[in-house]
Amino acid sequence: MPRILIIEDTPANLQLTLAILEGAGHTTLSAPTAEQGLRMASAEPVELILMDMRLPGIDGMTATRLLKEDPRTRHIPIIALTASAMKGDEQRMRAGGCAGYVAKPIRYQVLLQTVDEVLAQHSVTTKHN
Repeated sequence: MPRILIIEDTPANLQLTLAILEGAGHTTLSAPTAEQGLRMASAEPVELILMDMRLPGIDGMTATRLLKEDPRTRHIPIIALTASAMKGDEQRMRAGGCAGYVAKPIRYQVLLQTVDEVLAQHSVTTKHN
């Protein structure tokens, strides 16, 4: 199973996301800040990152840009986790480097389906590169 890094500062959201992913058999790592998440993504082999967009300090969009600029982490797909569900938000996050988008409150089936789709798409993409 792929290793998934969850960068989320709200304990309840983190626990829910961990429970859903681990319940589905995924291996998870977590970080409460973008700064810690950036360090972990560079040091640990992960196949996917779930990124809260509203983090203290460095926000999720800035962290996504930094990950995509770094040769060590640019290949890792990122799914935005966000309470921003206004028209245009998903397109803005995808344009900023996110491969997927999950609106909060997190729904079990939506999260797992998005994770599966992004991992499958990334697997095909990396095999062709």
